[in-house]
Amino acid sequence: MPGGMPGAGDMSMMGMMRMMMGRDGMSMMGAMARHVEGRLAFLKTELKITDAQLPLWNAVADAIRANAKTMGDMAGGMMGGSDTATLPDKLAVREKMMSAHLEALRKFKAVVDPLYAALSDEQKKTADELLIGPMGMM
Repeated sequence: MPGGMPGAGDMSMMGMMRMMMGRDGMSMMGAMARHVEGRLAFLKTELKITDAQLPLWNAVADAIRANAKTMGDMAGGMMGGSDTATLPDKLAVREKMMSAHLEALRKFKAVVDPLYAALSDEQKKTADELLIGPMGMM
């Protein structure tokens, strides 16, 4: 609403952004990074990756591992941030996080596209449901 109070959808989006960018989001990213191998095993099983698809899957798994490490390292470094950080400092941290997420997404997409092209229709449906989500690409 122009010039008025934000709508309910805006409030939930703002809350989610605060969670992802604030301390709760940092600890959540750290937890996801610690559990990446379990998530990869789950995804590989659910996708029913064949021997022929394994090299393409391994590239995706490596990208997920690398992204999880990057996000986990970044979350760990930012957890020690000061509550007295200035607005410009906080904005710089958020900008860094968004840039890292964009880079991770681009790397992930580059290895997912060839795998996705090699999947059966049933596997594609599973991938559509599981690979983009709270932990899919992390």
